Order: sequence, then C-alpha cells, then structure tokens
Amino acid sequence: MSTIQAIVMAILQGATELFPVSSLGHAVILPAVLRWQLDQNAPGFLPFLVLLHLGTAAALLAYFWRDWWRLALGVLGLADADQTAASRRAFGLIVVATIPAVILGFALEKFFRSLFGSPLTAAAFLALNGFLLLFGERIRSRGHRPLSTLTVMDALVIGCWQCAALIPGISRSGATIVGGLTRGVDHEGSAHFSFLIATPIILGATVVEVPKLLHASVGPGVFALAAFAAVLSGITAWLSTWFLMRYFRSHDEWALNPFGYYCIVVGLAVVGYLVLA
Repeated sequence: MSTIQAIVMAILQGATELFPVSSLGHAVILPAVLRWQLDQNAPGFLPFLVLLHLGTAAALLAYFWRDWWRLALGVLGLADADQTAASRRAFGLIVVATIPAVILGFALEKFFRSLFGSPLTAAAFLALNGFLLLFGERIRSRGHRPLSTLTVMDALVIGCWQCAALIPGISRSGATIVGGLTRGVDHEGSAHFSFLIATPIILGATVVEVPKLLHASVGPGVFALAAFAAVLSGITAWLSTWFLMRYFRSHDEWALNPFGYYCIVVGLAVVGYLVLA
C-alpha cells in the first residue's frame, strides 16, 4: 500500500464510519473502482485496518468524553445518587444495544467475511442502504423523545437495526439512526446514541483482531504508516462527528435524505461500472 492510498483510506474510514454511508462498503468499493491492487491477505493489511479503527474510536471517545466520564463516575458509584442511577441505566442501555450485533457477528462471521471481498455485492447493498435511509425518514415516529426516556426495548430495537451493518454497504450509523427515529427520538438524539454505541463496537472488533497482530510479520515502515493513517482517520472522524451533530440538529425534518440519494446514485453507478467494465 502506497502512502497516497493509505491517506485516502484513512480519510475514507474517518468520514464514512460516522456518516450514514457505510465505511465498510466504501472500503470494498473504492479499491475496485480505482483498480488498486490491494492484497487484503497481506501481513500488513490487518495492522493497518486495526489502527484505523483505533483512530476512529479514539475520536469518538474524545468528542463524547463528558458522556463517558459521567458514565464512568456513575457506574463506579463515585457520583451522587441520582447521577449514579442515571449513569448505570444509560450504561445498561448501551450494553443492550450492543449485544445483538456481537452475537450475530460471531455466529455468522465467515458468511459476512465472504461478502467483504465482493465489490459488486457491496455496491448493491450501498444502494439498498440509500433506500433504507429514505424509508426510515418516512416511517419515523415524529417526536422529540430525550435519550433519558429510552427503555430497554428501545435499546434492543436499535441494537437489532445495527445488525444490518454487518453487511458491507449497509451503514451502521445509518441503521441505528433509523432505529432511533422509529422509536420517536429525533435525528440529533438518535445520532448521539448511535455514536455512543459505536465506541464499544469498534473497540470490541479491534480487540478481537489484536491477537492476530502478534503473529503477523510485517515489513519495515508498515506500523509507522498505519500509525500516521490512524491519526489522520481520528482527526477526520472527530471533524465528521462535530459536523454531523450540528447538521442533525438543524435539519431534523429530512436529515437522512441527502445521504440516501447519495448512496442510491453511487451504489447503482458502481454496480453498472463493475458489470460493464
């Protein structure tokens, strides 16, 4: 992987992990469209991906540090009684929302890995992701429920929506935001909860891959390039989160529509290109 390719992949990861347009789908499609000869089985590719995801997770932790600090104080019983109860309840909801994707991901890991290498499949599902976002806007429960009113059932439903993102081309943030909208939470609140539950998912997936790194023999300079890309990915992810939280707050009536149209156009265009090329 060249330095230019690493920079492009880092920016792509940092932006599309948070934007509802599927980071995994773009990571599969872009090399195929640009005819990059990337060997995903090369010893250096896994460390590169792991560090990119660490950069994204670090950005989310940095942006929402106040939320995680309050949660930590409450869970450890270091806050007052009201905050402790609220924090433990919020932490429990995050755990509940995370469980479905963890179970399904482990159960069907080989199946989802087989989809990862197919740009045509990823492009088709990217288009489907666009229709999902548009559909989500139309079936949403018009309301402005604060996150503090979420129930265990709400968290479980959102977590089930998150499972769709195990397929390359379906956006994790998009699916969970749609899940939040169906439970009466507005775009900003749905995005906030989506980004909170993204952190354990990304960190968990990274931890699973870490043991493999201990047995990987990579060439000189690979970790240095991956570390640079991770920092770039983290900066991009932080800026993406900053933008999206303000965007969703200001465009609550139709916020997902532009992303939906983008996914449909790009997905179908890539399908056509790959079929005819």
